[in-house]
Amino acid sequence: METEKLYYQDPCLCRFSAMVLTCTEGKDGYLVTLDRTAFYPEGGGQPADHGTLGPAAVTDVHEKGGVIFHTCDRALEPGAAVEGLVDWPRRFDHMQQHSGEHILSGILCRRYHCDNVGFHLGADTVTIDYNVPLTWEQVLAAEAEANAVVWADRPAEITYPSPEELEALDYRSKKELTGQVRIVTFPEADCCACCGTHVLRAGQVGLVKILSCQKFHQGVRLEILCGNRAVTYLSAVYEQARAAGQQLSVKPVELSAAVERLTAELTAVKARHAELESRLIAGTAARYAGAGDVLLVEPPMQPDAARRLADAVARSCNGLAAVLAGAEDRYVYALVQSQGQDISPLVKALNASLHGRGGGRSGFAQGSVQASEAEIRAFFQTQKEGPTCVT
Repeated sequence: METEKLYYQDPCLCRFSAMVLTCTEGKDGYLVTLDRTAFYPEGGGQPADHGTLGPAAVTDVHEKGGVIFHTCDRALEPGAAVEGLVDWPRRFDHMQQHSGEHILSGILCRRYHCDNVGFHLGADTVTIDYNVPLTWEQVLAAEAEANAVVWADRPAEITYPSPEELEALDYRSKKELTGQVRIVTFPEADCCACCGTHVLRAGQVGLVKILSCQKFHQGVRLEILCGNRAVTYLSAVYEQARAAGQQLSVKPVELSAAVERLTAELTAVKARHAELESRLIAGTAARYAGAGDVLLVEPPMQPDAARRLADAVARSCNGLAAVLAGAEDRYVYALVQSQGQDISPLVKALNASLHGRGGGRSGFAQGSVQASEAEIRAFFQTQKEGPTCVT
């Protein structure tokens, strides 16, 4: 016997009474069927409702052959009367997201002659796939129209057209449909075949916000938020912008220009830093001209800078240049042998003695060690014909 689907009669129904028909043990709990239910099963891209059936928690719901199966964390007695309670915040969130997707998709498909070919209502965001390339300006124009429809607050319409009426109806559908078709209409926006739960009026969607538009296959994938999700997200973004604006002494709406100025300043500072670093490397290399093997223990620097310093000193000293840069028992190293001689035995011993990781070939090695400056110096002093220790 098919389950009576109360969620179609009233999508805002949260509390209901029913009779337990069957209860069998399943993979993730007990599978319970009822004579009637307000729990929406997973389908059409919309997740299942959660809630309780009497003392049991409902963690999943799915439909098979017209029968709704409720996954519960405990067994229920067949024949017993039970009260169901749907998690309303979760249900209403799903209604807002799904309805907002309808309104936006209807507008996009009408404006740009595309099809909605994928929909996923996730725990954090909603993604929608379209089969035509769309620009950011195009989707923002559709977003503005979608919000105008939301704020007009016209009632959503649910109909079950006859085959003849359906034949004459211009509606969206992802596949060929058979049997009774349920049509969801948001006036001035969308007419679509859908099995999900939706808000009663467009205004209950609250807000439609597009977060991203990325190329996907031959079209695009949009990431959107609606209703309370959109408000929560935009509030968090505003708080981030406000805090950043305070750091830069600008209003949140002026943040982009302030960041551009800061980026330009940082670029100039980096260029000046690179110039000074190159001068320092050249000067250091000149000081050790013809010195033979050299060990340099330096303050923290990037691995690439350590490599460039070691390379310049090796060419100048005509031997091995060992550069270790860091502090507090954490150093990066760069070893360069000017003659390209094999230094793998030295690197192996270095890693073993100083808890290091790294390697290389053809007279070059790079990595890191966990050791103090004293331990580093002591290691190189123990090496046969090791480099002279120079601060």
